[in-house]
Amino acid sequence: MSLELPYVVSADATGAPITGQVDFSRVPRFAGPGTFAGLPRLSDVGEASAGVIGIPFDSGVTYRPGARFGPAGIRGASELIRPYNVELESYPFGAHQVADVGNLAVTPFGVDRAVDAMLTGLAAARERAGKLVILGGDHTVAYPAIKTLARHHGPISVLHFDAHIDTFGSYFGAHMHHGAPFRRASEEGFLDPEGCMHVGIRGPLYGPHDLSEDRALGFQTVHASEFSTTGLDGILEQMLRRLGERPVYVSVDIDVLDPAFAPGTGTPEPGGLTSRELLYLLRGIAPLNIVGADIVEVAPAYDHADVTSLAAAHVAYELLSIWGR
Repeated sequence: MSLELPYVVSADATGAPITGQVDFSRVPRFAGPGTFAGLPRLSDVGEASAGVIGIPFDSGVTYRPGARFGPAGIRGASELIRPYNVELESYPFGAHQVADVGNLAVTPFGVDRAVDAMLTGLAAARERAGKLVILGGDHTVAYPAIKTLARHHGPISVLHFDAHIDTFGSYFGAHMHHGAPFRRASEEGFLDPEGCMHVGIRGPLYGPHDLSEDRALGFQTVHASEFSTTGLDGILEQMLRRLGERPVYVSVDIDVLDPAFAPGTGTPEPGGLTSRELLYLLRGIAPLNIVGADIVEVAPAYDHADVTSLAAAHVAYELLSIWGR
């Protein structure tokens, strides 16, 4: 019996070969390589146009830990993903080379040291794997991702799906944590203040100053309650109008979903989006110039029947499908 896994091989528009998913008609899904959606490892294909990379880090959390196991949970749930995206009419793994980069091995002891390692690792991964979807990890990982992209594109627009604004200040003396990545990125000039947006915000805050400081950083907010009044298409129109042709980083905290759809996360908030609403909005932003993305705060220990990991895997799949159109 051969130990070599059979991959689906095709060609891109120029005739260059593409190694796609493992052929799941010949290999049971639970017996694949353990990569995202059964994709080849970057080390097996050399380079890629798009990649998935894990950052198993959660030392920046302020409440329940466990997101360091998010990349493994998301990859496991992604075994069910098939190659054709019906809604976007896209073969994301057949239009160009997509690969699983693996995980960045960053220290859990010292957030600043970990962020430095993320910056080094993401820069190297971007050179070989092009556009990246990051599997977190806690939301701290968004800061080095944005900084890496800003070095190439200049100030970045952020489309941020979350229950929380994540522009808070220092916490117990720590300037870098999962509630502050966008504040730090803004203060250091990496964000475009005319093109940043939160979607799905809800729950209690420390005071009205949280929102006023957030607005001063340039963020426009769509609260979760607006989904009942404005509706999905109205919200999508706001997003497209504000972001336009700017380079956009899409950051998805899984707690943007209601806990009924994503119990496996560290800081759940009731009153959130359904998974169907989130996927609809992600498909709707296909016209944007998306240069990078993350899906963060998946903590499998609090999950039930892998529903959170499954939702996160499909978030990553939709983003990869946009790049494969």
